[in-house]
Amino acid sequence: MSDQNQELSAEERAELEVLRAEKAKREEAERARRERGELERLKAEHARSEREREKDERARQLREHNAKLMEPDDDLRMPLGQKVVLLALLVAVVAIVLAMTLGR
Repeated sequence: MSDQNQELSAEERAELEVLRAEKAKREEAERARRERGELERLKAEHARSEREREKDERARQLREHNAKLMEPDDDLRMPLGQKVVLLALLVAVVAIVLAMTLGR
């Protein structure tokens, strides 16, 4: 018990300083490792959000394109997509009628 109350010798003080330096070095390495991990997570999160934004933009453009094809314009003219669908139905109906008529 009396050994613990005495001041450190020069040799013990030097050993303490070495151990403190090693501990500080380990703590600094751990802090750097955590920061690298955080940086990688943040990069991945940013890349994910960028991909989501691009995906949303493509979906918006596709909706706009489809709306132009299938919805009437301001003059209420029939859009091209509806004309194509009606023409395809007409061809199908004519083909069925001809098949029924010529098949007898």
